[in-house]
Amino acid sequence: MTVIQDILLQLTRMKWSDYLDIIVVAVLLFQLLPMLRSSGAVRVAKVVGALLVLTWVTDILNLKTLHFLLEQVLAVGAIAVIVLFQPELRRIVDRLSNVKLTSLLGLQQTVQDADHVIAQTVAACEVMSRERVGALIVFARENRLDEYFKTGTQIDAQVSEQLIRNIFFPKASLHDGAMIIRDGRVAAAGCVLPLSDTHRLSADLGTRHRAGVGMSEASDAVVVIVSEETGTISVAVGGMLKRHLAPQTLERLLKAELCPELPEQRKSLVVRLTQKLRKQDKGGNKDEK
Repeated sequence: MTVIQDILLQLTRMKWSDYLDIIVVAVLLFQLLPMLRSSGAVRVAKVVGALLVLTWVTDILNLKTLHFLLEQVLAVGAIAVIVLFQPELRRIVDRLSNVKLTSLLGLQQTVQDADHVIAQTVAACEVMSRERVGALIVFARENRLDEYFKTGTQIDAQVSEQLIRNIFFPKASLHDGAMIIRDGRVAAAGCVLPLSDTHRLSADLGTRHRAGVGMSEASDAVVVIVSEETGTISVAVGGMLKRHLAPQTLERLLKAELCPELPEQRKSLVVRLTQKLRKQDKGGNKDEK
């Protein structure tokens, strides 16, 4: 009980700048934590963590020579990490630099707009699946995907079943690349995506599926893939591939991933933290009296 009282007393002594400091750090952590799920970030974290642990162990065991060598490695470790893990670090920086300001402020796409985009996409995928037309559709979320957007042709058009099917028509000039949908509009088509190098994918999957999984590994995007050979509909999210989806299942999955929360639940992280801190502050003042 004494610990709680000390914490509440400390909250009453905090200035507005202290609250702002906590909120900014919390927002940055909230945005950075999802990046640690990617395989590249995990690899970097494992190497750095292993070096730190080894250095600490050699210091405890008084292994002077090995401890000295590890200290020298850590001295130039930053440069080594940049050189060895340049692709992974570039992806992490790209994700952080392209985070949408609207997501931090709680300004999201409306449910009606998202429903329309999903409905048109599902309808197009259902027809393309039946006709064995390959497709690769990327839904951008917090990450703006500017790097990949520039590799294709800018379109900036309303999402419709007819437009999606025309772009992926086998004889169309843009059908081989990926379509990027962001802010509820078709932003670009014919885009080049990074290929996944994971060994978990089945050997019968081609370049289109590997590009979809690679895009989901490099960003927080949701990627829909329609197989040209089998007509199978798949979705890649967070490096995981879900295959053999029915149109109804595809619709439910896209709504779960893309639709914003209900208005009463759709509060930004900043607002939620501010309200929580205010409640704690009031509680501390009340106990102090």
